[in-house]
Amino acid sequence: MTTHPLTVVKCGGNPAVDAAGICADLARLVRAGHSFVLVHGGSGEIGRLAGRLGVPQRTLLAPDGVSTRHTDSATLDVVVLALAGAVKPRLVARLARHGVPAVGLTGLDGGMLRARRKAVVRAVVDGRTVLVRDNHSGRVDTVDTTLPRALLAAGHLPVVSPPAIDEDGRPVNVDADRAAAALAAALGADRLLLLTGAPGVLGDPDDETSLRSTVRVAAHGAPDASATGGMALKLVAAREALAGGVATVRVADGRVADPVTRALDGAGTLVHLAEAAAVPGPTGREVPV
Repeated sequence: MTTHPLTVVKCGGNPAVDAAGICADLARLVRAGHSFVLVHGGSGEIGRLAGRLGVPQRTLLAPDGVSTRHTDSATLDVVVLALAGAVKPRLVARLARHGVPAVGLTGLDGGMLRARRKAVVRAVVDGRTVLVRDNHSGRVDTVDTTLPRALLAAGHLPVVSPPAIDEDGRPVNVDADRAAAALAAALGADRLLLLTGAPGVLGDPDDETSLRSTVRVAAHGAPDASATGGMALKLVAAREALAGGVATVRVADGRVADPVTRALDGAGTLVHLAEAAAVPGPTGREVPV
């Protein structure tokens, strides 16, 4: 029986992240009465599998500086194979070896994660903003919590990843950090921990000693001027979780011993939502990625 608030943990796909250590730490905490949902990506495994299959990979840089994976139809197949066929079974098996009854899910299962497909994506190429089509990615806009709630009530630990299902019933790739944020908000989780291949949010991306203990993210637009690439996207996810009612969001190191325990004890970077001077209309709430 759990005695602690629900925590959603996102296990980063960076190869440096110690997934085995995260699973071992989760198991210790579950035995102590904690309740978790584990969300994972798999950028390292996606890249490795794409290379083996000869599927070219492309990164899109949005006008606000946030980078995302370009998901054409071949890359979508790689994403599904890598996440559901390789990363997730390893995580479930590791948790099982520690006595944790985990259940692996994608956003497709039970229609858990529903997304709006991005038919066109804006990207900066050679200094010009262009429109990229043939894109099989989207943004989660609704979450059906029936399945994860039933699993949690039965004492199971849900292990969740993309893809999601779009408005036409087709699978689409979604960012795993933002999926974790949407799931945390929908479940009413108390905490979201984003475990990554860095100590947290850095003032200088090339200097791991420049860890920022706290960061305030802008309510709209680019989340933080010093964050780029994948870290900028994590801060977008943090913003969305906080706006959705999650009390605590922390970006912390997934490479260290006992990474979940350390994050719960205050390691990494605590993210706050900055006060907005003015609230735009409904269309202004969309975050371009």
